[in-house]
Amino acid sequence: MADSNTPAVSTGLESLDDVQATALQTLGSMLRSFVEHLPFMAGGILVILFTWGLASLINSFGARLLGHWHKRESVKDLIIRLVNIVIWVLGLLLAAIILFPGLTPAKALGGLGLVSIAVGLAFKDIFENFFAGILILWRFPFERGDYIECEGLVGEVEEVMVRMSYIRETNGELTVVPNSFLFKNPVTVLTSLPSRRVILMTGVAYDVDVKQAVDVITNALASCSTLTEDKPIQVFPKAFGDSSIDIELAWWTDSTPLGVRESRAEVVTAVKRALDENGIEIPFPYRTLTFKEPLPITQTTAA
Repeated sequence: MADSNTPAVSTGLESLDDVQATALQTLGSMLRSFVEHLPFMAGGILVILFTWGLASLINSFGARLLGHWHKRESVKDLIIRLVNIVIWVLGLLLAAIILFPGLTPAKALGGLGLVSIAVGLAFKDIFENFFAGILILWRFPFERGDYIECEGLVGEVEEVMVRMSYIRETNGELTVVPNSFLFKNPVTVLTSLPSRRVILMTGVAYDVDVKQAVDVITNALASCSTLTEDKPIQVFPKAFGDSSIDIELAWWTDSTPLGVRESRAEVVTAVKRALDENGIEIPFPYRTLTFKEPLPITQTTAA
């Protein structure tokens, strides 16, 4: 019995020794490979650091270099961002080739293409906003500081990023808008010109001389300081209203929302004062009631 068990124990110990030897050999081989690969890792890290420094240099001095180029600021920002993207792609590609010596540029570009397809399918909305941001920066006629209106959103453009835009609404709230939203919907650029036309309706009583009322309103508009001087003032009788002759007032003023509100307030005040001073009535709504049958009139006497 003792003789039959001894070889089995010996075989088990030998197997355990073989496993330990194999594990130590594997760890030693991995350590040697790691030490041998350190120069490649250092080279890859140096390339990434160089790429980061070059991108930071482009960010710092790109605007200064393009300062004398007579293009919109959004176009200059787009060029700087695209140059940064190209620098980072080339830098990471070079670092990968240095880090993995068996990797060739053709294999790296092929792998990058497959990864791009997979990432594009997984992050469709992000890439849609990205390309919409590029098109907005390149083609759209609004800049940082312009006021725009899009689907009920009215505010000042604080910054147009590659993926989203920051819109400061007129009530002070900041709205982060995906660029695809601005690209797919109609956008009204309120400040594309220094001045904007404002239209206001008023009315005068039917017994008023309409020409006199038009002259009074025109003079009142001309006395307002918020109107743009080189733009015409237009006052036209427009329609026969229910209770008044409707008159349309049109003038030009500062195109910002605040400028329009201030000018509208000044015009309303000036027109009301001028009509009152000339005895011209702005009538309240009148209603005439007609009954099919005559109404009985009952006279009561005091007791």
